Amino acid sequence: MDDDEMMRREAADEQMITEAFQRLTDTYMNSCHRKKVEIITKAFNFAKQAHKGVRRLSGEPYIMHPIAVAQIVCEEIGLGSTSICSALLHDVVEDTEYTVEDIENMFGPKIAQIVDGLTKLSGGIFGAQASAQAENFKKLLLTMSEDIRVILIKMADRLHNMRTLESQPANKRYKIAGETLYLYAPLAHRLGLYRIKSELENLSFRFEHPEEFEAIVRRLEETKISRQQSFDQFTQPIEEALKKMGVKYEIKQRVKTPYSIWSKMQNKHVTFDEIYDILAARIIFTPRQREEEINECFDIYVALTKIYSSHPDRIRDWVNHPKANGYQALHVTLMSKQGFWIEVQIRSDRMNEIAEQGLAAHWKYKEGEELQEDEGELNQWLRTIKEILDDPQPDAMDFLDAIKLNLFASEIFVFTPKGEIKTMPAGCTVLDFAFSIHTFLGSHCIGAKVNHKLVPLSHQLNSGDQVEVLTSKSQHVHPVWITFVHTAKAKAKVQAILRRGQREVQKQGETILTEWLKSKGFEATSEVIDQLQTLHEMPNRDEMLLAIGEKKITLGDKDEDELKGKNKKGDNGGNGGGWRKFVPFVKAKKQQEEKQPELFIVPEKFNRKKPIFINEDNIAQYIFPACCHPIPGDDALGYIDNQNRIEIHNRKCPVANKLKANYGNRLLDVKWDMHKQLFFDATIRLGGIDRRGLVNEVTRIISDQLSVDIRGLAFSTKDGIFEGTIDLRVHDRIEVKEIMDKLKEVDDLKEISQIM
Repeated sequence: MDDDEMMRREAADEQMITEAFQRLTDTYMNSCHRKKVEIITKAFNFAKQAHKGVRRLSGEPYIMHPIAVAQIVCEEIGLGSTSICSALLHDVVEDTEYTVEDIENMFGPKIAQIVDGLTKLSGGIFGAQASAQAENFKKLLLTMSEDIRVILIKMADRLHNMRTLESQPANKRYKIAGETLYLYAPLAHRLGLYRIKSELENLSFRFEHPEEFEAIVRRLEETKISRQQSFDQFTQPIEEALKKMGVKYEIKQRVKTPYSIWSKMQNKHVTFDEIYDILAARIIFTPRQREEEINECFDIYVALTKIYSSHPDRIRDWVNHPKANGYQALHVTLMSKQGFWIEVQIRSDRMNEIAEQGLAAHWKYKEGEELQEDEGELNQWLRTIKEILDDPQPDAMDFLDAIKLNLFASEIFVFTPKGEIKTMPAGCTVLDFAFSIHTFLGSHCIGAKVNHKLVPLSHQLNSGDQVEVLTSKSQHVHPVWITFVHTAKAKAKVQAILRRGQREVQKQGETILTEWLKSKGFEATSEVIDQLQTLHEMPNRDEMLLAIGEKKITLGDKDEDELKGKNKKGDNGGNGGGWRKFVPFVKAKKQQEEKQPELFIVPEKFNRKKPIFINEDNIAQYIFPACCHPIPGDDALGYIDNQNRIEIHNRKCPVANKLKANYGNRLLDVKWDMHKQLFFDATIRLGGIDRRGLVNEVTRIISDQLSVDIRGLAFSTKDGIFEGTIDLRVHDRIEVKEIMDKLKEVDDLKEISQIM
């Protein structure tokens, strides 16, 4: 690059940076916060100088990222100058020579504290066995209770990273998209950041399954005109009624996002055309008086039910009982004149602002920016997480699962005997409720009276239940309890109490083992214990000691022979090759008899940014676990296991979702390079109206017309409705689609879907 070109590039960069910062200051000046442009400008100039000369992978100057994060913080979350400055400075301590003390000297203790919290989330060194992402998430949650603005700015940072994910290599995209879907999107939901949550989900979906994303976007565009016509017909009489009432309102069309459509297609095994709640309406009104807004919600609801019939089981009163994240609205589902259900959400303008911006909207109603301790349910949720963190579980993955139980949960409302309302996650049990009140109450719970009727502690609670917990001093925590507690808090408490009991039994087991080894002339070395652990197929030392303490393992002659080397091991060692659950493909008989090639072992200087190409010659060098059955044409990824072998997973696989969220540095992009030489197993689920000859017609189409081998059939009928599965042998996912398209032509077949 010559000098002139360099100067032109620098001038273009400078103009781009100036315009971006001007947009940020304009947005801030139009907000309701106190106007502190000077400190924002000071933070911008400091960050710009600190990041000078550094570029992102996309090629743009690095300072554009902090500006973009600050823009999201200001415009989309609604925070003020402290948060905007912290967003502008959020990478300075991590990426430059400046320290938190430097930030404090220049910008004060509050901004320094937030920047420090954000730096801790990004940095950190973790043990070889620890999950970096899980540990990061623990730290993220810990910082929330110090200043919730840390997590809100972190959300903005993640959102901008997702918007610019295109510049990252494929394996990095899967890592970032996977952990976004697994952790950040549900956390955004819990914080009430619905707009951000939806965008994070859609961006993750777009990068993980680009073809399916584009297909749904295309279908949404194709159905846009007919959807608008339906919406106009549905809302016309509603608008007339609202005008007669003198309500100041606007009605917005809410279209289901591509990700939520795809999720429903996967979970319900339906096609795009079979999803009937793509369209919804949102009525946002300005109340005549702020204290009357709840009554006006119900006045509008009554007016709607005079026009359309409402669904009795789908009324949601989040107005009188807001969600834990502050969300308020009245949801009602109405039957349109076209014959399908449409959900209508009724909100005041204040409720809508909180729904769009979540907790951040509360700043609008406070003096200054200091967070007050009046977020009620959210603070209770943070306290629950603090309790889990104070008694950390040994496995970071377990921790993530426990947290996700709370992140995803929708709420129910139950009453104490004195009539106090308690918010609990849907699906919770009597035992969950007992632990939510007090650990002693939970650990000694023997049952409850729900609505004055005696029920066991595994009884699942419903909204409106009144619960009186019954206890006994002789009751103690049992291992089976872990199977029916639902909340993260109760699960963590039960596991902690059980672990305390297990540690005592483990000590007994250790004493028994040490004395037995001594009596046989052996020392209790790591090598000796590892030998016994392998012999008894125990996953770790603690499990073996527990089994010995519980008398599930009795040490004897077999153990002594093992330690003296008298037992002969097979070629596969102790595991019998159990990691390889199944062979994913079928070859010709002659080839099958050939010796299986060695598994590919990832070398030390392996380029993880480049995709691996799977073909007929190398497919046997990879592990295909039984959790999913990826076949050519599926979106797939590779995972480097602890022994440097490569597992191949379908990107939709639940196990893959965990891997993406926790072991992103071990992920690889996978491309198929197959030529219809091998056969793979695939299963199709069918459902419909039962009639004579239907199964025969289905099998004739698959076997005769399409020449596809059927490996298995399973059908059952009840009250004239049938459902079943067909196991096939196909070359790739394209063949599966061709079969499904052909079966859709069969009369009385109503549901056709593929099983992963």
